[in-house]
Amino acid sequence: MGLSSAWDVATTSLATNAGLTSIVSRNIANAQNSAGYVSTKSANLATASNGAAAILSIGDLSNAALFNAMLAGNSASAAASALSDGVARLQQTVSDAASTAEAAQAAHSPATLVEALSAALQAYSPSPDSSVAGGVLQAAKNLALGLNSASATVANVRQTADRDMADSVATINGLLAQFQDVNTAIVKGTASGADISDALDHRNTILQSLSNQIGITTTTNGAGSMSIYADSGATLFDVSARSVTMTQTNVFSATTAGAAVYVDGVPVTGANAAMPIQSGALAGLANLRDNVATQYQAQLDSIAGGLVNAFAETNGSTGAKAPGLFTYAGASGVPGAYPVPGLAAEISVSGAVDPAQGGNLDLIRDGGINGAAFVANTTGASGFSTLVEQDITALSAPMAFPSAGGLSATASPASYAADSASWLNAQYQSAKNEASYHSTLLSEASQALSNATGVNIDAQMSKLLDLENSYQASAKLISTINNMFGALLQAVV
Repeated sequence: MGLSSAWDVATTSLATNAGLTSIVSRNIANAQNSAGYVSTKSANLATASNGAAAILSIGDLSNAALFNAMLAGNSASAAASALSDGVARLQQTVSDAASTAEAAQAAHSPATLVEALSAALQAYSPSPDSSVAGGVLQAAKNLALGLNSASATVANVRQTADRDMADSVATINGLLAQFQDVNTAIVKGTASGADISDALDHRNTILQSLSNQIGITTTTNGAGSMSIYADSGATLFDVSARSVTMTQTNVFSATTAGAAVYVDGVPVTGANAAMPIQSGALAGLANLRDNVATQYQAQLDSIAGGLVNAFAETNGSTGAKAPGLFTYAGASGVPGAYPVPGLAAEISVSGAVDPAQGGNLDLIRDGGINGAAFVANTTGASGFSTLVEQDITALSAPMAFPSAGGLSATASPASYAADSASWLNAQYQSAKNEASYHSTLLSEASQALSNATGVNIDAQMSKLLDLENSYQASAKLISTINNMFGALLQAVV
């Protein structure tokens, strides 16, 4: 090999070394970036015409299977977390005092408050002419307020979930717009042979953020362009971003149905969803708003209906029933076995028995809240306890309940309230366990992806030392060749 050829090889090697050093330094710098997805960059080398190694292009380490597993784990974890957070708020309505003795001051669970009312009635029954009637009134008020409060919590949870869904939809549209810009840059870079490794990282970062909102799958064509689909199959991006829409509901009541989310005009949440999504925060929030919370609301309404039925008065002449101790706005009769949506928010204690509203406590003992025709204690006996005993029995006697609550169709008001609390506690524990499980799976999937494609600082530092040694060798070779050129010129002169 002549000196000119050796010089050419040495300078090419030096340039290649500088390029490799730049790539390693870039990897080390990017490893400190926690804002998005980062893969290890590497040089694709080729043999130059002079026989030296030269950088042909820059690529990145990738593993489609592990990346897709991370996306799926992210979506599942986000859905479970969204549901768990909402159910935890609902569960607070049944998390209260440990004993009935504490109920008057501490309890708010309908089940505990029903027990407290039963205890107050049992204390009142032996001496219905005493001031113990005030304890019954207070226990009844606490129960009605407990149902009112629980119903308000359900409405608030649903409204918060609805607002978060609207925010999620806005986030999805923003991410799809960003994705379109980056995807276009990748397609152009692929065609021109430019370095697109950072753009690929950026695109993967967007996919990671998108999977947090909605479950996704992707396909990539030969030109480098990627298409995105929701886990239900609805197209989110194909050449251009598709529109994701939802109309936010500002006020929720028991009869309010939240609006569906649409992808390109196709409903993907709600009872009429043609292509229902399965994961992502959006799916978890929709499940909370439209299923779990509404079922609990139906249970609360059923408990309220059971109380109105249990304490209903009977007309001595016609046998007709009317709300007694418990009533509700616009009441014209008792609800029977049919659900009255929103009854838990409206139930209250009749003002006819409340001295603070001009009422008479003795009506709890005697009956007649709805007039003389409904009086049970027709003699006015101060020791009359028949009606109070009937009320005690009614709280523990089986009756028909609506199917909307998803619990037993035949139960007593007390057992139905207890079953509702058990159901909600089970939902809470299940959602909590599911969130923890998917969080662990996501952590493992993310770690596996990082191990396969992420930047290993130790390995990169080791490469940097090797490149420094290689640089020194190339520089020494150039120096030697330069000295040889000098000696040759002196010999010629």
